[in-house]
Amino acid sequence: MKLTSVVKGEIEKGFWDDRFIDIYGDPSLVSYHTKRFLDAITKFEELYGEQEIAIYSAPGRSEVGGNHTDHQHCQVLAAGLNIDVIAIVAPTDDDTIKIVSDHRDIDPIHVSDTEKKADEEGTSKSLIRGVVAKLKSDGFKVGGFVAFMTSDVLPGSGMSSSAAFEVTIGTILSGLYNNMEISPVYIAQASQYAENVYFGKPCGLMDQMASSVGSLVNIDFKDPADPKITKVDVDFANFRHSLCIVDTKGDHANLTPEYAAIPGELKTLCHFYGCEYLRELDEERFYKDLPNARKAAGDRAVLRAIHVYEDHKRVSKQVAALKEERFDDFKELIIESGYSSFQYLQNVYPSSDVQNQGVSVALALSEKFLKGKGAWRVHGGGFAGTIQAFVPDEMVEDYRKYMDGFLGDGSCHVLKVRKYGGMQIL
Repeated sequence: MKLTSVVKGEIEKGFWDDRFIDIYGDPSLVSYHTKRFLDAITKFEELYGEQEIAIYSAPGRSEVGGNHTDHQHCQVLAAGLNIDVIAIVAPTDDDTIKIVSDHRDIDPIHVSDTEKKADEEGTSKSLIRGVVAKLKSDGFKVGGFVAFMTSDVLPGSGMSSSAAFEVTIGTILSGLYNNMEISPVYIAQASQYAENVYFGKPCGLMDQMASSVGSLVNIDFKDPADPKITKVDVDFANFRHSLCIVDTKGDHANLTPEYAAIPGELKTLCHFYGCEYLRELDEERFYKDLPNARKAAGDRAVLRAIHVYEDHKRVSKQVAALKEERFDDFKELIIESGYSSFQYLQNVYPSSDVQNQGVSVALALSEKFLKGKGAWRVHGGGFAGTIQAFVPDEMVEDYRKYMDGFLGDGSCHVLKVRKYGGMQIL
């Protein structure tokens, strides 16, 4: 840890430039992060005074393959992105956690009070309390700290701002009180626990795992207590393509029931077959008793199951295509996954509001612009938020202007895969 004034002096003198390039993978972003970190440290000083600090970070994520497959204990292909939460932190001796996050002044919690509060559901405070509760119950040390956090992971964008926030909390507690010895996998599991139990959203483990582990990873959730993680050593730049995330600026408010319906309907279907998750159900048996399954769980549940089976298999094909440098095949698999999400998973627009289909419009525009050249699909949970596109480098600026022209300036974000997950920067 170092005094805030010392850290600011180092950044101003350019001593952190190489560190920024290493973390964020883009020399053109050095000036942006120089200002961002200086502003964050200055804000910390305004809130808590000049003192010795540590700095932590956790990235947003992109789901590259396996849309809504994680909660069925299937495979995903995911990547940490070069957008993140950064936290300027100082430990305290009063066992109180106090965080200001951008413009949100979050009420403090005491680490001795880990009981779930019904009136905190859906709040950042619930996520903090949930992560603390999980770590504490499993025997890890917890303690107080003050922090200023700032994030360039767009909220509601499908890039998992909540997972990045949760993983940052876990990483801070690992660094301040456990010598950075809590594994990234455990931090992801604790973060999912906080979101499921304390926040009240029944998400899978992919978002937290991609943020905590970083890089491009193939994750198999057959045993979610011990997920198998394989790094995929691929740089999309080598294929002369860029990863673009397009924000349709749709409103995620009141969409939790739409998200929750997917695992809920699949659970009903699985119970008909006598299991808990699709990964446990042999696909041949699924189809053999399909007529009765339709009656028991409904057609949408059956269609969603078909998507999960196929997208699970597509992940292995995507990984193989990337490793064997068959990028055209990889793009075709991306498009197939997108069509499957639209037709079978049915998470491209909310059934409760069919007149608002920003994601559908963005997909249609991308198909018109990129057909035969790039790839496009719904990104993340769906229903509103973002789409993902792989765009030939020579078309990136035209694609950005094209999508911004329809959806508003700043809609299209050109991003890179970040090799680090949750980390201690200082």
